[in-house]
Amino acid sequence: MTRIPPEGRTANASLTRRSELLALIRTQGRLDVIGAPQLLGVSAETVRRDLRALETQGLIRRGYGVAYPVESGAFESSLDVRSNINPEEKYRIARAAVGKLGEAQTVFIDEGFQMQLVAQHLPIDRPLTVVTACLPVATLLAARPNVQVLALGGRVRGSTLGVVDFWAEEMLSRLTIDVAILGANGVSVERGMTTPDPAVAAVKAAAVKSAVRRIFIGAHHKFGAASFIKFAEVQDFELIITGHELSATAANRFTIAGSSILRV
Repeated sequence: MTRIPPEGRTANASLTRRSELLALIRTQGRLDVIGAPQLLGVSAETVRRDLRALETQGLIRRGYGVAYPVESGAFESSLDVRSNINPEEKYRIARAAVGKLGEAQTVFIDEGFQMQLVAQHLPIDRPLTVVTACLPVATLLAARPNVQVLALGGRVRGSTLGVVDFWAEEMLSRLTIDVAILGANGVSVERGMTTPDPAVAAVKAAAVKSAVRRIFIGAHHKFGAASFIKFAEVQDFELIITGHELSATAANRFTIAGSSILRV
C-alpha cells in the first residue's frame, strides 16, 4: 500500500475543505465569514486562509466580512440564488433606474432577478413598449394595460429563463430602443461589462447597439469583478447605478474613467 506523507495528507485535507467551502458559497450565493468557522468546524484563521486561497484563484471575491462566488465560463449562479443576494440593495437600484427613464417610450429590460424588480417599478400612468430577453419580465408585464411587451425569440436558458441566440440578436438589430437597462455578472474599469455565457453576451451587445440611451444597474459586489466574455465598455453607458454599499473610493475609479455613477 502506498503511504501518503503527512504533508500530502495536509494538502489533500486543505483541497477538500476548500472545495467544500467553494461549493457552499456557490450554493448560497454568499457566505458571512464571521459564522463560517463554526459552520465548518475549523478555526477562524483556517477559514481566512482558505478564502484567501480561493480569492487568489479567482473563484471568489471578499468584502466587508462577506464572500461571494465569481461567475465564469464554468459557473453561473441560478436565478433562485441571485434573488437572495443583497435583495434590499437591488430594490433600491431598481427604483432608481426607473426614475431615470425620462420620456422614454420604448425600453429594453435585460434578463435576471434585478430586472424583474425594474419591471415591477415601471410607471402605470403612461404607455410603454418593453422589449425583453427575460421570460419572467414578459409574464409580469403582459397583463398591464399600459404596457406592450415584445419578448425576444430564441433559446431559453434554464438557469435564468433568459432568451439567447440568433433570433434574439436578429430581432434586436431591427429595433431602435429609447433606453436599455442592462446588468452584468462583473463590471470593472479595465475589463468592462462581462458575463459568463457568450450567447448572453451577444444579446446584451445587440441591445447596447440598438439603444439610444443605456443604463447599467448592478449590486455593489459585482464591481471590480470580471467574468468570461465582455459585451460593452463602462463608457458605453450614460449612467451606472449601484448601491451605496460600494465604497466612494471604488466608485471614484469609474468617475475618473469617464463614467457617471450613482450610488443609492
